[in-house]
Amino acid sequence: MATAQLTASSISARSLASFEGLRPSNTKFASVSLVSCRSFRGLVVKAATTVAPKYTSIKPLGDRVLVKINTVEEKSTGGILLPTTAQTKPQGGEVVAVGEGKTIGKTKVGISVQTGAEVVYSKYAGTEVEFNGTKHLILKDDDIVGILETDDIKDLKPLNDRVLIKVAEAEQKTAGGLLLTEASKEKPSIGEVIAVGPGTVDEEGNKKPLSISKGSTVLYSKYAGNDFKGKDGSEYIALRASDVIAILS
Repeated sequence: MATAQLTASSISARSLASFEGLRPSNTKFASVSLVSCRSFRGLVVKAATTVAPKYTSIKPLGDRVLVKINTVEEKSTGGILLPTTAQTKPQGGEVVAVGEGKTIGKTKVGISVQTGAEVVYSKYAGTEVEFNGTKHLILKDDDIVGILETDDIKDLKPLNDRVLIKVAEAEQKTAGGLLLTEASKEKPSIGEVIAVGPGTVDEEGNKKPLSISKGSTVLYSKYAGNDFKGKDGSEYIALRASDVIAILS
């Protein structure tokens, strides 16, 4: 009889797969949740470390700096309330504490900024902490892009080996004279140097000036640096001098 042939040894793996559809629905949900766990395994959520109220101060060590992060803009320039997803993450803040610096060779090199300075820093730099109900960032001195004493990025004073470049406008037409749409315009990697930092520190602790000068037109690496938009609508980029690959003339 057919029922006598359905022994454990005679059921194949293929048969088992066909019988899985007859299992209770709760088993199905369990398998779906396992897939979900695998898909989110690589997701990393970066949250600020909260400092307990019993601690009254934070003292950065070495060449690290503590920056009080500027608040996120909740409205557009036209006064429209922005949703959380559209709010731009700030890349600036006020220096509230500095470390003692670092030693290179036999030379002690101090921090390039002082407390009270308004600075701009690299987008993904540092460790975020919440202290006294306010978000702060502990980052290395080298991760600070420059000092900004106004609210316009064109006034940025680059630090160390950073340079500030005003990006050239994208070509409006192809070589054949066809008008380009906004989506098809290629982001330029050419611009004019607006400001340069004081230079890097060599192995003996001495400042080494940059070989790039203000006013030069340069070609730079396509995916380097931090992008900003000036009040005049112009695009700017702050990057390391090593990311400038050529001077155009």
